[in-house]
Amino acid sequence: MNTFTLQDYGFTQQLDPLHTEGTYARVTAVHKQHYSLMTDQGECLARLKAGIYFNNGTEEFPTTGDYVQIQYNPGGDSLIVRTLPRRSKFSRNDFSGHAAGYAKTVKEQTVAANFDYVFIMQSLNHDFNPRRIERYLALSWQSGAIPVILLTKADLIDDPSEYLAKVQHLANGAKVHAISAKTGEGLDRLSTYLIRGHTIVFLGSSGVGKSSLVNALAGEDMMAVSAIREEDSKGKHTTTHRQLLLLSSGVMVIDTPGMRELGMWESSAGIREGFSDVERYLGNCKFSDCAHTREPGCMVRAALESGELPQERWDSYVALRRETAFVENKAAYLRNKTAQHVALKVGERQRQRGGKHR
Repeated sequence: MNTFTLQDYGFTQQLDPLHTEGTYARVTAVHKQHYSLMTDQGECLARLKAGIYFNNGTEEFPTTGDYVQIQYNPGGDSLIVRTLPRRSKFSRNDFSGHAAGYAKTVKEQTVAANFDYVFIMQSLNHDFNPRRIERYLALSWQSGAIPVILLTKADLIDDPSEYLAKVQHLANGAKVHAISAKTGEGLDRLSTYLIRGHTIVFLGSSGVGKSSLVNALAGEDMMAVSAIREEDSKGKHTTTHRQLLLLSSGVMVIDTPGMRELGMWESSAGIREGFSDVERYLGNCKFSDCAHTREPGCMVRAALESGELPQERWDSYVALRRETAFVENKAAYLRNKTAQHVALKVGERQRQRGGKHR
């Protein structure tokens, strides 16, 4: 049986800028009440130390891939006391919040952390969707990691070159590969990213072949593979919770059933990176407040009319910007609503106390 250390899971002392003394661990899975951890003492279960994570709210809630500091308990649950700074992360919008009572507000829910590459996966069947790839690219650039686009199930078509050309046109610098986990086609091209100690996140819809790729890279069946429906190429999630897997090669992968629901949380930088070919037309119009509709001297409209800027590319950009604005506006609305609710509660309590003293 293999014995792994925390260093095998990518930890170095430099990940803790405070350089404190203590026991470190990496989160390998998130459950409802517990966290699965890898430490130098082996695997263990842990829970959050309430006084640190719930009472004052100064620490980020850990997620899969996080490095944490713990109070190790060899005879029971260890306690997580600190979340180390993240070098990359994926987040989604949680409009329900985690606070108790009336003080609910919009929150950022981190679902994966500390990864080096994002494998954006789209299958070459009915699931193929260029607009979804653009969205995933924006999210990936925002995360702080390097996106790589994988067109899976290349064995289903005779020649993937047309798909490759279409995706490379919108990839904006990201590498694109056509692969097949079934036949092994193109898997040798992934060696550039499969570096010992590096972590890769898989991002894609159910049925896209994430589990099959993990098994192909591992050389063994590490994850269950589900069948897909022939009529629409849809599958079901075979991953039931967020988890980090260490392959025998020393490469780590993170798969999660919640990745396809990622929201556009603070994604402006990712959109700028993913749509730099679009944004180069902005700010050069005749009018500084140009809405890019019918105004004279609009550089965007001119590029669209000449075909220099594809209409579908512009439409995708506008849609993602609109979604980001919605998230930001809703967050501001909920924060304001919470503040008003708190003010009403405080006023009610003051009136009640005032009545008691009469």
